[in-house]
Amino acid sequence: MLALATAMGIGRFAFTPLLPMMLHDGVITLVDASWLASANYLGYLVGALFCMFKPSPHPTVMIRTGLAGTWLLTLGMAVPWPASWPFLRFAAGLASALVFVYTSGWCLTQVALRGHARLSALIYIGPGAGIVLTGLTASALVADGGRSASGWLVFGVMALVLTWLTWSVFHTRHTQRAPAAAQIAPGSLEALDAPVANHPSTEIALLAVGYGVAGLGYIITATFLPVIARQMLPGSPWLDLFWPILGGGVVVGALIASHITRVRDLRWLLVACYLCQAAGILLSLVMPHLGGFVLGSFLVGLPFTAITYFAMQEARRVRPLRVASTMGLMTALYGLGQILGPPLATFMLH
Repeated sequence: MLALATAMGIGRFAFTPLLPMMLHDGVITLVDASWLASANYLGYLVGALFCMFKPSPHPTVMIRTGLAGTWLLTLGMAVPWPASWPFLRFAAGLASALVFVYTSGWCLTQVALRGHARLSALIYIGPGAGIVLTGLTASALVADGGRSASGWLVFGVMALVLTWLTWSVFHTRHTQRAPAAAQIAPGSLEALDAPVANHPSTEIALLAVGYGVAGLGYIITATFLPVIARQMLPGSPWLDLFWPILGGGVVVGALIASHITRVRDLRWLLVACYLCQAAGILLSLVMPHLGGFVLGSFLVGLPFTAITYFAMQEARRVRPLRVASTMGLMTALYGLGQILGPPLATFMLH
């Protein structure tokens, strides 16, 4: 949980609550912001492709590398050298992908081997907790009149502390190996009459494309939520709280997912999650007031990591002997969808 809070809540999404501060400080424009966001998501894509084509025999090494990179690169954003920021955000995206993919695979396997498979979904509380933490911290900095550079410095130190807390856990001595006869640890969801993958390549292709479209669907709202709120609700005291509310939805969604243990077909859960997130995004248009933004932010966050959890479990069902590469493929398409979002927003602004 702490590793994913570091990689996702800080490495990927610290930019969102700090964006209004950077715009206020005049260090970037909204167009610049879209390209910085895309640089981060491009790095995430490259990291996912690396995981796809070069599965590591020592995932804990990759996790530690990604965590160390996250706090160093976050601290680097505090340096007033805008020319370096796209490269720093790209590298931070790459580091977050390494941590996300390898932590997910490592933890899902380890808790299953220890007989606690139903706890698997709890690791996905991490990104939501990280979003809440960074969102509330940024809100406090805004209230105190802080500058964006101070925010990056605070987040970098925060990532360092979280990395230190998790460092000893990701060690080869804590890694249990599956028996030779068992090629894969049992999943954490018990499927009732689960459909047999008669055409696994087709199913994986459709699952991966659907997962990629989900990446495009939420990313503009997730990247620009505080900015959108400032334009639609000027002067509201809630402006800096919508992002933590979204993170709270992520936490609640992960908790709900952890209690779903018997399901007939995971694909229906994914459909429900997609519809929930789409409804949350539409609410800001249908109800452009405080209640609409509070409920919409929560609904966008609610299925965020649940989508990932269910999709990764579905990948285990369809292609159980090539889980790491399949997760890498899906994460890569998700990353591609995210890359397309911010430039699309720029085009719409023009």
